[in-house]
Amino acid sequence: MRHPRALLSALLGVGLAAVLGAVPAGAATALPANSPAAGAETAATAAYAAYEGSKEDEKATRAFYEAVMESVAEKRAANPGAQAVTVVYNASRAPSFRSQIASSTSIWNSSVSNVRLVEGSNADFSYYEGNDSRGSYASTDGHGRGYIFLDYRQNQIYNSTRVTAHETGHVLGLPDRYSGPCSELMSGGGPGPSCTNAYPNAQERARVNQLWANGLAAAIARVS
Repeated sequence: MRHPRALLSALLGVGLAAVLGAVPAGAATALPANSPAAGAETAATAAYAAYEGSKEDEKATRAFYEAVMESVAEKRAANPGAQAVTVVYNASRAPSFRSQIASSTSIWNSSVSNVRLVEGSNADFSYYEGNDSRGSYASTDGHGRGYIFLDYRQNQIYNSTRVTAHETGHVLGLPDRYSGPCSELMSGGGPGPSCTNAYPNAQERARVNQLWANGLAAAIARVS
């Protein structure tokens, strides 16, 4: 669930500064997730109209996915006997969304077989929370780490688990498909706030499995 492409480019320029200590835009003035949204819901919905119709910058999504893939590959190369491909995340900076992050993780782990998400140290990406008029998004600097930013107001308007699972889909390599139906997780806000589906469809599941079967082998070859 995404802001316009020009703003995305700016975010990619910010990169790891946010993950390594600086707080992503909007998080410094964060309010509790259960606090009343400023203004009426109709006004808030209008504020996110742009992202519903904008296409994901697929190059930026691929940069995030490849950064996470490289990070995982480095750890896998150091431990070649590991049986599962594991992507580690840090949720400590998004405490208001612990439940949604846990649900999103469970959804993805039950939906795909070639990659597994776990919370832990030495994370490949992190979750943040706060206020940002651009909504929720995923970003990276392309050097092995990235973050998902979860916006409070957007998560009050749209199903929060869907938002979180959607953004996590970018980590796993999926771009936005806003013209898709509600049954397609990566259609994001396209179907409107009434859409509560938080599960990837068969095509999305197959694509993630394909990406992590083929992409990881290539990534390991590059870092070995």
